[in-house]
Amino acid sequence: MITGFRLSAAIMVAADLGLADQLADGPRTVADLAEAVSADADTLNRLLRALATVGVYAEQPDGSYANTELGEGLRSDVPSSMRPLARTLTDPALWAAYGHLGHSVRTGENAFRAVNGVDVWTHRLAKPEHNEIFNDNMTALTSLVVDAVASAYDFSGLSTLVDVGGGQGSLLEAILDRNPELHGIVFDQAGVVAQAPTPGASESVASRWSTASGSFFDEVPRADAHILKSILHDWEDDECIEILRTCRKSLNDDGVVLVVETVIGRLGHEVDAAFSDINMLVMPGGRERSEEEFAALFEAAGLHLTNVVHTKSRMAVLEAKG
Repeated sequence: MITGFRLSAAIMVAADLGLADQLADGPRTVADLAEAVSADADTLNRLLRALATVGVYAEQPDGSYANTELGEGLRSDVPSSMRPLARTLTDPALWAAYGHLGHSVRTGENAFRAVNGVDVWTHRLAKPEHNEIFNDNMTALTSLVVDAVASAYDFSGLSTLVDVGGGQGSLLEAILDRNPELHGIVFDQAGVVAQAPTPGASESVASRWSTASGSFFDEVPRADAHILKSILHDWEDDECIEILRTCRKSLNDDGVVLVVETVIGRLGHEVDAAFSDINMLVMPGGRERSEEEFAALFEAAGLHLTNVVHTKSRMAVLEAKG
């Protein structure tokens, strides 16, 4: 467990080099791979050998390497690819922040800001290459849970839905696909928000899809419902209350706010929630929360927790009304 960072680093380099993509059509020699990815053949072989011992790649009798079923998950062209997540580790600022976890534990302060001098959002805006990887990762991670969220909650009584902080809008697309009477808006910052559904979206979804940009601290589009997936866990309580108040002000009569998050204390997801909570402490400065803690945020924002819907994924949908 102590030396787990070694594996993280090895997978990061393999993902950044795109080794799984290079092996998509079958085994290749180390010399061939090294030329294809502009790497040193000897050190590339050492990397492949190490990752083969943990099942990411498979060494062949002739010394060439192939993807395993596990390693296929690092291909960039597979659904829910893990490559973007691995490539987030290419940012040295992330490693430096985790080296200061002790500072957060001792002081309660955000490690990333303490060691890098700015918050993680400001840092990413100044580093477009890392910001692009982060946005790709958010899209990939969202794809793991969209079907579970879209099928677990009953959206049938709603006419309009805003995906607040929705980025590329994959969650909204899944919800619109299941609810043909629903119209939706993806809302995010101008440089992040999708301009259209994915190319594979149906004409029906595309006709009911629109976008808007801005800050969820200022104003969000008016609708019957606002859904916020993996938004509140990025922020401390005061900011969460401000975001929820912004949403409440833009709800139509009898509207709902739907918060989609990992919930502390949910059986079967204890490890995911606990270590995601540590990640929030180190990186953006937020936290994962229990149902009771979410209820307190809603109350402070003038809302009331009315239902908690557990999905087949690690996410739950917390419903709140005014």
